[in-house]
Amino acid sequence: MKVFALRIVLCIVFLSSVGTAQILRFTDLTSTQIAKLDRARTVVLIPGGILEEHGPYLPVYTDGYADRYYTEQLATSLARTPGWTIVVFPEIPLGFCGANCMGAKWNFPGSVTVRLATFRAIYMDLASSLGEQGFRWIFVVHDHGDPAHNRALTQVSAFFHDTYGGTMVHLFGLTTVNECYDTVAKVLDKKAAEEDGFTVHAGAGEHSQILFLHPELIDAGYKSAMPLTASTFEDLYSLAAKPDWPGYYGSPRQASAALGKAVMTSCAAKMAQVSQQIIGGLDPATLPRFYDQLDPRDAIGDKTERAHDRELAQKQVEWLSKHQIE
Repeated sequence: MKVFALRIVLCIVFLSSVGTAQILRFTDLTSTQIAKLDRARTVVLIPGGILEEHGPYLPVYTDGYADRYYTEQLATSLARTPGWTIVVFPEIPLGFCGANCMGAKWNFPGSVTVRLATFRAIYMDLASSLGEQGFRWIFVVHDHGDPAHNRALTQVSAFFHDTYGGTMVHLFGLTTVNECYDTVAKVLDKKAAEEDGFTVHAGAGEHSQILFLHPELIDAGYKSAMPLTASTFEDLYSLAAKPDWPGYYGSPRQASAALGKAVMTSCAAKMAQVSQQIIGGLDPATLPRFYDQLDPRDAIGDKTERAHDRELAQKQVEWLSKHQIE
């Protein structure tokens, strides 16, 4: 009886701490329940998760597992705001161009992506459907670094605002949120940080995330992985272009669950802070985007990716035309 009573007390304390807010799963609701949601006080969270190679030690859904964690943390944070309902949408495991695109390795095992126009259209369709149903608040949680990928999500957000008068924000496109990954260099000691170097993919940080979230999914070989240290974007593209590039940058062997927790806690806190400010009235259009100032070498890589994207589109268009499919 004492244990039961304690659980009741804890439940009451938790409910009091979140006020009247709720966390709901879109997939579990009936149409009647969805129709009753107060559109002005309901936030829809859409978690992403590209299927992208992360080298020989990490699962290809590494980004997705991270996005799932961030979404859950954000939902919990927003639910502390009295009067709001948080609706968590199903994960969208799609994205444009994995890190392998940096080396023009278009068919790297594990990267299963979609064309940029397809990716944008999917999110525009979702925005349209939610907008037509009256929803006015959408936060996208999709942590993938490709510049065009990020621009597309911001473009969809602008479409949602201009067409439906609502607010849709691609959170990881914001500089203030993306900067949370500076935590890696701050936590590692000087020697380890220098070995990890400048990395945008599958370095000590992402290996640490999986050690924190799903240690059962990481290959133990990361402990003896050879460092691939870079200091500039030019270095990254040169490494990725090598025939034997294993699909990662930096130093996986410097990873730890403690580092993963530190990084993800920092990122979750940044997202929560910015999201709270936005529902409190901050105009997201005034916030800088990290991809607006591309390094010259990264800009060249972006153009190469888009050129290959157009080639794929042409193949599909030609096939559809040949078979008279509209």
